Amino acid sequence: MSSMPAGISLHITETPRLRMRWASAGSVEGTPVVLVHGNLATCRFYDDQLTACPDGYRFIAPDMRGFGGSEKLAIDATRGLRDWADDTMGLLDTIGIDGPAHFVGWSTGGGAIMQILIDHPDRVASLTLIDPVSPYGFGGTHRDGSPCTPDHAGTGGGAGNPEFVAQMTAGNTGTDSPFAIRNVMRTSYWSPAYSMPEAQENMLVEEVLSSLMGEEGYPGDATPSEHWPGFAPGTTGILNALSPKYLNTAGIVDVDPKPPIMWHHGTADVVINDGSAWDPALLGQQGIIPDWPGEDAYPVQQMVSQTRDVLDAYAANGGSYEEVVHPDAGHGPHLDHTEEFNARFLAFIRAAS
Repeated sequence: MSSMPAGISLHITETPRLRMRWASAGSVEGTPVVLVHGNLATCRFYDDQLTACPDGYRFIAPDMRGFGGSEKLAIDATRGLRDWADDTMGLLDTIGIDGPAHFVGWSTGGGAIMQILIDHPDRVASLTLIDPVSPYGFGGTHRDGSPCTPDHAGTGGGAGNPEFVAQMTAGNTGTDSPFAIRNVMRTSYWSPAYSMPEAQENMLVEEVLSSLMGEEGYPGDATPSEHWPGFAPGTTGILNALSPKYLNTAGIVDVDPKPPIMWHHGTADVVINDGSAWDPALLGQQGIIPDWPGEDAYPVQQMVSQTRDVLDAYAANGGSYEEVVHPDAGHGPHLDHTEEFNARFLAFIRAAS
């Protein structure tokens, strides 16, 4: 394991749900800020935020089940992201944080903290969403969130690229394959225009390669479908937890109380946008997956627009949100536009504290 930056410490804690590794910075007595990473990531993707922890705050970044140094337990996809949400709250309970906290969620983590808001609105002081998964899950939905097929075909574990899974399973740290994690991070985690310091990139490659792979982890299992493209969600693994069959966080519109929300997204994000490079519908439109049934039957998912629709409804129903667009930032503006992101994020939590 690489050395930790000054001011960050790592911990291992047994909770009633699982054993979790988590990073922390700041004062134990400080206002808690909980940072939840995304799919195929760990707490170490928040190093630049943890080192910026201001006086009077306590930053906490856990590894989710199956990732990093936390226990390699299967995720029950039929609960959507509730395993992640419950694991996070179980950690906070175990370390004695029972009052409101600020929550930050990147990508899949954004969906997890929206689930926390639905289940525990009294424990949320604010939400910071970083390129979050759509409130209607990943893939296979019309603009209003309704499914393209009755069985949510085209979503879940079957959408995982077999060559990428093979490269991950083999532990490839190099650049000889476009599906090696180092190349995937350079093209999909941050903007290709950004060059991450070599030591930091090496560390993050090793962190991601510690992920639980297969039917219980990434990508998860799948079931056959009579609908295009021939597969439907299974019941375990992270991609199934992201399927619209199980994940829907549009219920934040009805929570009470409604904490303030800040939503960050990058204009160069190829993972979460209105036409994700990973969306089977776009791959069908491009002819990469054959026999696409067309835009009316199976449209390219409007992920950013769906998030905006739900947040507009949240605001119309008594809440508030601020949208922060990062020009030229990729899927992780906290990584490739760190200074700008941190300034906006820290100002937001100070105002919401």
